[in-house]
Amino acid sequence: MTPHLDDRVTGALVGAAVGDALGGPVEGYTPEQILERHGGRVTGVVGPWNGGSWRTARPIAPYHKGDGHVTDDTLMTHALVRVYERVRGHLDAYAVADHLVPELMDRPVWIPELEAEALPLQRVFLAEKWIVARLHYGHADPREAGNGNIVNCGAAMYMAPVGLVNAANPAAAYAEAVDVAGAHQSSYGREAAGVFAAAVAAACVPGATARSVVDTALGLAKDGTRAAIAAVAEVAEAHRDFETALAPLRRAVAPYDSVGPDYRSPGLDARRPSRLHAIEELPIALGMLLVGEGDYRRSVLGGVNYGRDCDSIATMAGAIAGALHGEAAVPAEWVKRVAEASRLDLHAPATALAAVVREVFARDAAAHRVHAAAFAALTDPVR
Repeated sequence: MTPHLDDRVTGALVGAAVGDALGGPVEGYTPEQILERHGGRVTGVVGPWNGGSWRTARPIAPYHKGDGHVTDDTLMTHALVRVYERVRGHLDAYAVADHLVPELMDRPVWIPELEAEALPLQRVFLAEKWIVARLHYGHADPREAGNGNIVNCGAAMYMAPVGLVNAANPAAAYAEAVDVAGAHQSSYGREAAGVFAAAVAAACVPGATARSVVDTALGLAKDGTRAAIAAVAEVAEAHRDFETALAPLRRAVAPYDSVGPDYRSPGLDARRPSRLHAIEELPIALGMLLVGEGDYRRSVLGGVNYGRDCDSIATMAGAIAGALHGEAAVPAEWVKRVAEASRLDLHAPATALAAVVREVFARDAAAHRVHAAAFAALTDPVR
């Protein structure tokens, strides 16, 4: 059966959160290190890399990554859903200044990795703190506030809601996400945000497949982002097991990834604006989607075991696979474990966003009818 809208929204948001939680504890490591640490590949929820010493162990202290805890990818995604709830319409860069910044600064939420209620600003990475610094304190033009920030996956990682609000309309999702992300990122970081939102929207098209999603992404992506997706997709087509795909996909994306081989020690040219580069996370997520043939479990576990920024990779792969197949595609035992461990209602944001999606579509349809009538009057030969 073709999943209905609400099911796809739930699949995407719940799927993204579960992927995030599975990838968190192995973020920053290599596939070889993951294999050695866990005595095999990660196949579900695992504990912190450093066990009980997570509060003080470097390089990620004091975050409790693991045991089913979501990371800042999910915190930012849910914050953007709340902005959509408030605006109940399409967003732009000004919505980030007017609504997302207060979400980060003023609204305490439960932070699973801190095991405490705190402001999201106290958990998000430096690239996300930039939003507050530039917009609240620097009073930058929201459309240009992302200029000068670290160019990474920070904006892309939470753009699934934009794709869902524009479900089955990838071009519109791309345009809206590029506008929203202008307040956060520039260059290929902003581009990735647009392409990821478009991929989620494309996954909502009835009859969509992993291949059709990637083809849609290729049709919209620009510069290094497009080249990176094309290179990874070509390699991914030769694999149906993520184990054999791990090294080939890394080699395919490496020429476009500015971070370099040592994820924790990037070079001086890393994360700087460029038309030749791409973030690593989105092409790899799309590649794992192809390797897994759109299957949620295979696609997400491929992203998790890839290592490096694997929580964001698995977040993106999980969102797209969840949008393709609906909530039933996300293993129920993972959903239960993550929701309980993170102390979050993973379904409430989806329910809220699905209502907004319907409202936005109704207004868009009405606006289109008005435009169509005006255009018909303009072109009526009788006049």
